[in-house]
Amino acid sequence: QLQLVESGGGLVQPGGSLRLSCTASGFTLDTYSIGWFRHAPGKEREGVSCISSSGGNTDYADSVKARFTISRDFAKNTVYLQMNSLKPEDTAVYYCAAQNSHWCYYSGMDYWGKGTLVTVGS
Repeated sequence: QLQLVESGGGLVQPGGSLRLSCTASGFTLDTYSIGWFRHAPGKEREGVSCISSSGGNTDYADSVKARFTISRDFAKNTVYLQMNSLKPEDTAVYYCAAQNSHWCYYSGMDYWGKGTLVTVGS
């Protein structure tokens, strides 16, 4: 069964950090670009960050630049999203998605995970 599984979400205080993981099972991520998306209550889903299949190109939404870092570990078949200086407005369900493409896009994804909840508050 081909699937993506996110982990690492939770409750964190403002200014804190979390690292999300996106692990694939049933297929290798080597040829896939990976995007992280988030969906907050009352808002549309937005693309947060994306990394190319080689790992050499990354992209970030303006709202998370300089705070979030995306990376990938080919040996572990996993993509990470390191989130620092978290703010209450970062609260959302975070999803990873894979697209069989070298370049990084935020549409036409082939596989989606079920999401992990990140809550930033005291």
